[in-house]
Amino acid sequence: MITSFNPATGETLATFAPHDDAHIATTLDRADKAQQQWAQLPLAERLPHLLSIAQTLRRNKEALGRIITLEMGKPLAEAIGEVEKCAWNFEFYASSAPQFLSDLMVPTAAADSRIVYDPLGLVLAVMPWNYPFWQVMRAAAPVLASGNGLVLKHASNVPQCALALEGVFKEAGLFEGLFSTLLVGADKVPALIEDARISAVTFTGSTPAGRQIAATAARALKKQVLELGGSDPFIVLADADIAQAATLAVKARFQNTGQSCIAAKRFIVEASVADQFVEAFCATARQLVVGDPLAASSTQGSMARLNLRQELDAQVQASVQEGAKLLMGGHALPGAGAFYEPTVFDHVLPHMTVARDETFGPAAAILRVANAQEAVRVANDSPFGLGAALWTRDLDQAHRLSRQIQSGAVFINAMVASDPRIPFGGIKASGYGRELGMLGMHEFVNIKTVWRGPNKT
Repeated sequence: MITSFNPATGETLATFAPHDDAHIATTLDRADKAQQQWAQLPLAERLPHLLSIAQTLRRNKEALGRIITLEMGKPLAEAIGEVEKCAWNFEFYASSAPQFLSDLMVPTAAADSRIVYDPLGLVLAVMPWNYPFWQVMRAAAPVLASGNGLVLKHASNVPQCALALEGVFKEAGLFEGLFSTLLVGADKVPALIEDARISAVTFTGSTPAGRQIAATAARALKKQVLELGGSDPFIVLADADIAQAATLAVKARFQNTGQSCIAAKRFIVEASVADQFVEAFCATARQLVVGDPLAASSTQGSMARLNLRQELDAQVQASVQEGAKLLMGGHALPGAGAFYEPTVFDHVLPHMTVARDETFGPAAAILRVANAQEAVRVANDSPFGLGAALWTRDLDQAHRLSRQIQSGAVFINAMVASDPRIPFGGIKASGYGRELGMLGMHEFVNIKTVWRGPNKT
């Protein structure tokens, strides 16, 4: 059975029988037919449907946010904000798709030569639990706008979110089956990728799982976009606004209970201002209120599962043994639920567990460096390359250093965040391909050259 638990209380919310092979086949047939009909609609007729989805999300944001909170434990205000961001994403693509998908005229020897963007077909989305609406909807908006369909295989601990997402598209009046949810385990993913009705795959999740997805898709010769793990550096140079950097650093590490691939995880600080930063960072972190994620007073909820809390605690205890200085936290909270104290380490060295591994929970590692060049070197000394933040008042230096940092994005004097207007994705063990923006839309289209003769003489 697929079981939905409330991680804040441990109670069972619902159970579902996994979809069997017959249901999967029927779903894929219906989705395939819906996509072919959808692709025949002119773009101008598809776009109002995107706006209808946005309106449906905004109309139901409190109820949908509550489902998110109950299934994965984030504070309710964050969950409602996640739904609102999904609506913004659909509004963005409704307004931007005509520009992103317009023919690109290319001067050649032909009478007419251009690049056009055709849909690929059905895209399989294998999605995680940490942003159970946003991760899906940031993929769905450009996929649907460009004439494709989407089949969702969601994380098994958020089945009610998966079904609620399908319900949003039904309520919005989209073609039946164009967005379809399959409640299946990970063991069904290879067969779904290999199915002839699936044209491409988008995956967000762990690096080991991404390698398996990539291998299967490669054997089937199908396009894939992988958004994988991260251990994002948050670099604070000596001339930075330390108070502002520390405030944003706490948000960048502890929002969503630290369970984000683009959360800041390694705080790399020039030694001359490290004491000042550490004091401000810990003072702000101590203001976090850990508690019932449905309560308005809570600013940090529970982790999504008990086994995830155990993994984080093992990393924390290993780092203590390795010599990292524990400044606050460091323990699971007693009682029901998967709660963990906001945890901060100082004097972390690059080889220590909290600096080397991805810590997917509320634990921050502060590393002290001598200068900007050492900061960049330490930042790049990681198998991951998703995002990075860089804090300095010297903007010329900031732009120069940003080109040296090995990541898919660098945010200067800001925290890393995904934004529909700009591409998002990583390098190295953080994956490849891009979501969002124009480039994200072009990942799942057939970029086709159309040449018309006679050639010019």
